[in-house]
Amino acid sequence: MSKRRIAVTGLAINTPLADGLDAFLEKLLAGASSITRWRAFAEDPIYSKVGGDLTGYDPKAKLDALKSEIPDEVYGRLRQFVRRAPWSTKLSTLVATDAWRDARLADADLDDGLFSVVVGGHNLNSRYTRANNEVFDDEPDYIDAMFALQSLDTDHAGSVSEVLQAKGPIYTVGSACASANTALRCAVDEIRHHGNKAAIVVGPALDFSPVDLHAMALMGAIGFQSFNDEPERASRPYDQRREGFIPAHGAAALVIEDMAFAEARGARIYAEVLGVEARSDGNHLPNPSAEGQAATMRAALDACGVTPEQIGFVSAHATSTPLGDVTEVRSIRSVFGPHAKNLKINAPKSMLGHTCWSAPAVEAVAAILQMRAERLHGSINIDDLDPEVDLDVCANQSQDHAFEYMMNNSFGFGGINCVSIFKRYDG
Repeated sequence: MSKRRIAVTGLAINTPLADGLDAFLEKLLAGASSITRWRAFAEDPIYSKVGGDLTGYDPKAKLDALKSEIPDEVYGRLRQFVRRAPWSTKLSTLVATDAWRDARLADADLDDGLFSVVVGGHNLNSRYTRANNEVFDDEPDYIDAMFALQSLDTDHAGSVSEVLQAKGPIYTVGSACASANTALRCAVDEIRHHGNKAAIVVGPALDFSPVDLHAMALMGAIGFQSFNDEPERASRPYDQRREGFIPAHGAAALVIEDMAFAEARGARIYAEVLGVEARSDGNHLPNPSAEGQAATMRAALDACGVTPEQIGFVSAHATSTPLGDVTEVRSIRSVFGPHAKNLKINAPKSMLGHTCWSAPAVEAVAAILQMRAERLHGSINIDDLDPEVDLDVCANQSQDHAFEYMMNNSFGFGGINCVSIFKRYDG
């Protein structure tokens, strides 16, 4: 029995670069950096001084922009969440609604409830939780009365499902920095194996607390020493002076559908999801494994029936860590063999920083837009290329490149590896 084909019919993005698809692609291709000094944590005594900061973002302005584009009843429900929900949950409902609007699902026949929501992430509202703990220490009765509900990661899925009236399965999955790819895997399964017509994958903005950032600095995971006065240069995958990843806010959503359902309703189809595969290193520490990464890439190729030679582009995990970047290059060489020299590879985190749990969704949106534009963004801040990086990583410049198949890598803390493969849709 053949697998159901999966269409991508809706996309939405929210990063410090842009919260619209066209502007997002334009700034990526221009090599713009979203990294600045932290505004959210300017008063906190933490080592992390720079990041991709969305705390100045105006959810009300986005709500107003969507008003004329969505049905009144959806707008009314969304408005309540934008007024009352914690910051990260506001962004999840907005980006999900934007993708739903982009997919034109308002006119689709989903009344049978076969529309699911899968959120990729965990510990999402960390700053909100810390703020309530501080209030509790001073006066317990003054904490947010909805804290018991809104501190739960599942509240993101529940909030999105209420706004969009998605009455199929809804849930949250956590796989560290592979979370949004794992969420895509689950959403594909809902369509292929559980009869859903459509699903929305939400990669939420991780609302870091200062404790999170300081702990990551103490662990040596993030860069915090050399570029505090030049934040736009801080995220530098593949460069000899990389020190660690640069944490960043960012959210994205993808609507996927059963291909037959999407084609029958005349949906615009951005790309086809061929499959998503996951493997573990059997190691809870944040030590990347070339063997584990390579095994996951091979599993994805095998499951999708794609040969290494068919892949034309790899959207790399490439976090700007000394060990992580070269480990991924080694795994790519292992999987692709001689064809590795023909691949185009780029590092979205060089401009966006590391959006953590949402990164696979944020970078899938970026990759799909590049596939359709037939042009790849450069990997910026490569002043002195690491000599072990002997592949084409689009150093410092965008490139024209047409390709039919692409791979999106994500490798999370705890030895969690998840890889997705997409195909150009030509009707």
